[in-house]
Amino acid sequence: MYYAKRGSQKRPRPTRKRNTPDGPTVGYDIQPIRDIETLLAVQSYLAARNLRDEFLYLMGINSGLRVSDLLWLTVRDVQSGQHVLTRELKTGKVRRFFVNDQLRAIIDDYIKGKHVDDFLFPNNRYGHLPISRHWAYKLLRQAGESVGLQHVGTHTLRKTFGYHHYAAHRDISILMMIFNHREQSDTLNYIGWTQDLIDNTMKGFFLGKKRKG
Repeated sequence: MYYAKRGSQKRPRPTRKRNTPDGPTVGYDIQPIRDIETLLAVQSYLAARNLRDEFLYLMGINSGLRVSDLLWLTVRDVQSGQHVLTRELKTGKVRRFFVNDQLRAIIDDYIKGKHVDDFLFPNNRYGHLPISRHWAYKLLRQAGESVGLQHVGTHTLRKTFGYHHYAAHRDISILMMIFNHREQSDTLNYIGWTQDLIDNTMKGFFLGKKRKG
């Protein structure tokens, strides 16, 4: 939070930058992964690193949970049943998400041989703790850049889930309930759908003399 002293002008929020293969990028503008082939390429990159990183990715894009909530899940939380219960760190609300047959098979395979109190995403240095949110961010950013995506972060997983859920069902009210959003516009903006609609209106729009060829 940034506060201005009474009687003074409000100080602008500092501009955030990060380095990318194409130079520094201003801001983060975290986006979903819209293209299925790219989505699978990111999975392949993470799978080549280790099973933990691939599993984090698959859980994120198939549950819609925030990474901060995923990281604190244990084997006990996911070991059985068609639903997983977790309390959101940001809102304090209890979140219940459905585990379909495909995700259940992946979960069962991943937790095989693990203790019920083990974190799903253990820290390699401190085994009694999960990996940090910052580490997850670096991991996902690197995975995105490996396939040419620059605007990838921890929210990419949740946004990717939302983008493809809406593309499959076109039911914004269901997605609003999943995300605990109050306004349709907030959800459409969050998953990147509003930007797609704007971009599509601009593809054939041009004023002025058109160049030949």
